[in-house]
Amino acid sequence: MGTGQARRGNTRRRIQEAALELFSAHGYEKTSLREIAERLDVTKAALYYHFKTKEDIVIGLFEDAAQPIDELLAWGREQPRTTETRTELVRRYGDALRNAESLFRFVHENQATVRDLSIGEIFKRRVMELFDLLKDPDADLVDQMRCLTAVHALHAGQFTMQHVEGDPEEKREAILRVATELVTAANPPHRRPARPDSAQTESP
Repeated sequence: MGTGQARRGNTRRRIQEAALELFSAHGYEKTSLREIAERLDVTKAALYYHFKTKEDIVIGLFEDAAQPIDELLAWGREQPRTTETRTELVRRYGDALRNAESLFRFVHENQATVRDLSIGEIFKRRVMELFDLLKDPDADLVDQMRCLTAVHALHAGQFTMQHVEGDPEEKREAILRVATELVTAANPPHRRPARPDSAQTESP
């Protein structure tokens, strides 16, 4: 039973990876389910067992990529609003983006499709919640902009740094450093850290 589930899971993942490669190479609209099946050397019926449409494939990819971000946000909600917490949020979010690099490349190259499928909402809410966790509750507009820019720096770095010469790991560290510096500048140490909402109770 477990082996069968693992096999189905592997097939599902292989379909998603093949589809993403074709979407990135030829565009979402110009890629057919038949071409995806041919890439994997499986029948269309086998493909339909897992995904009925191309949209189902893309939605599944986004849902899978959203899971580690949801776990990160849940962790962040339980932590004190300290510089250390914010730095760790930036680092872990950068890792989540890195692990879903091919998906975000698809988003970048197929923005009209993403809008039409309305899957951008899957991440929009999460991005805004991350922004709320990074900024001080009393932050002015300048510091709020710093935190928002930090998030977008992590996003943009996935694409723009591809065209910059240098070691991939060093480029990744540069992206994280810039994002971290922005968040740190937006939350100066003289501010008293806010506790998680669940811990904010009245003193007796």
